[in-house]
Amino acid sequence: MQKKLRIVTWRECLYALAAVVFIVVQVWLDLTMPDYMSKITELAVIGDAANMGAVLRNGGLMLGCALGSALSSVAVGFFAARIAAAVSYRLRGGVFDKVESFSMEEIGRFSTASLITRTTNDIMQVQMVISMGLQVMVKAPILAVWAICKILTRRWEWSVVTAAAVVIMIAMMLFILIVVFPKFRKVQKLTDNLNAVTRENLTGVRVVRAYNAEAYQQNKFARANDELTNTQLFTSRAMAIMSPVMTLIMTGLTLAIYWIGAYMIEGLTSVAERSELFGQMAAFSGYAMQVVMAFMMLAMIFIILPRALVSVRRIAEVLRTETSIEDGPLSALPEGSPVGTVEFRHVSFRYPDASEYVLHDVSFKAERGQTVAFIGSTGSGKSTAINLVPRFYDATEGEVLVDGVNVREFTLRALHDRIGYVPQRAVMFSGTVESNVAYGSKTGREFTLEEVKEAVRVAQGKEFIEEKEDGYRAHVAQGGTNFSGGQKQRLAIARAVCRQPEIYIFDDSFSALDYKTDRLLRTALKEEAGGATSLIVAQRIGTIRDADLIIVLDEGNVVGKGTHDELMKTCEVYREIAYSQLSKEELENSMGGDRNA
Repeated sequence: MQKKLRIVTWRECLYALAAVVFIVVQVWLDLTMPDYMSKITELAVIGDAANMGAVLRNGGLMLGCALGSALSSVAVGFFAARIAAAVSYRLRGGVFDKVESFSMEEIGRFSTASLITRTTNDIMQVQMVISMGLQVMVKAPILAVWAICKILTRRWEWSVVTAAAVVIMIAMMLFILIVVFPKFRKVQKLTDNLNAVTRENLTGVRVVRAYNAEAYQQNKFARANDELTNTQLFTSRAMAIMSPVMTLIMTGLTLAIYWIGAYMIEGLTSVAERSELFGQMAAFSGYAMQVVMAFMMLAMIFIILPRALVSVRRIAEVLRTETSIEDGPLSALPEGSPVGTVEFRHVSFRYPDASEYVLHDVSFKAERGQTVAFIGSTGSGKSTAINLVPRFYDATEGEVLVDGVNVREFTLRALHDRIGYVPQRAVMFSGTVESNVAYGSKTGREFTLEEVKEAVRVAQGKEFIEEKEDGYRAHVAQGGTNFSGGQKQRLAIARAVCRQPEIYIFDDSFSALDYKTDRLLRTALKEEAGGATSLIVAQRIGTIRDADLIIVLDEGNVVGKGTHDELMKTCEVYREIAYSQLSKEELENSMGGDRNA
């Protein structure tokens, strides 16, 4: 299911090779300029007007080197940007694809806010370090080594002061690496936390306002924001030291080179020797500045590299996570298999890292066309039970069978093609009514507008949809905020109906409907999809009273199993639920009406 992610293609490798070639050309040109400066300085010290042509010629060559270096820098930037953009593009796709393959267990392990940060902010950090890395991380060591080799051929006095400057810069970088790097890891975690608080506030804005909890939310956000800000201030202040220290080192090194040069020139009497030493001093000053520039580049990388390394680890953590729900070998049913059946054989389940079981030894079988309902108190395991059928989780013990085959044996696509799932909380995507009802595909086939209209009619949504100006092309806001709760539930049901599945799963999907719409919808479903098996979780007795089999759960245990009439006689828990919703007379009348029918 998860495609193997290729971070770098052969084309990016060629781009990287071309970038390295241009970097080498740029370094060669940068280190050739001091040689021309040396010749110009020597000629200027001699002061012979006959040498003016040589000065102009060397000056022109020096300008040519500067222009060539600038053009090489542009070429390196172009290739680096192409590589960084391509890698981040594939990383975003890879992380998204990986998250799509996650079961509820993996998503719960990372949290939604963290996965969003890893897909956006973390990948941006990687893109930035790749873009700058090719230009700086490759160039800096080449430039430093080449310049040092040039320096070693000059006076040892100048080499000593340059070496001292390099030692100071390395010591400063090590200090920053040791002290600041751990803080960057904390920054990313605090960013996750800030995103979580912001997302929670936005999704729950109605509740926040209804309870006048704006001050509480502001304080909660302020705490998360302050913690992130203080940590970022620490890292920024630590990094801010680098720029003035580098400037101080560069200025001090230049001063030291000229001071030593002046001391050596003082002992020379020959104009030729003085002009040669002046030239060497000018060239050495240029080389020394290139060494310092190389370390300044490394310092720049040290500003972004620690955070990028943290981001790389966080992205890799997602990509390397093994999904607990894997495809089985079957994409089609064996010949002669029953169609539309669902069976639980001694199924028990507990959530990962939990010690207590949520379900205990649940067994039942739903034949094709039957309706099996689950009822019980809050937290009794109703939704958990039906979530095992589409393999949102796998049973800890026992077997869940669809069409006589263990669900673990199916490919996830083949399994989901058999199921029409309506979640407890109706989920709408930004788009149109048509795109939401015709969401996804079955066996690679897209749904037609006529199929969408029929599904909406069965779900009792035709009236409110066709009243809208654009009808089935009407806009649906993100989360379906421009529709009521009942309308969203009916659209979610229509989405399941449109698939024409073998098995319907309704996870408390009728709770927002009034009794009349509930009854009409279930009647239409029975008429149009009578051959499909239905698994229903419900809180209302009226919704499940006509089910072929009702399973009563209490703290994960099956405490009753049978039809409505049978459970009213044999199951105390069911009777308590029934009498809490309907009067004794209503229940007796309905039972009598059923018997007379």
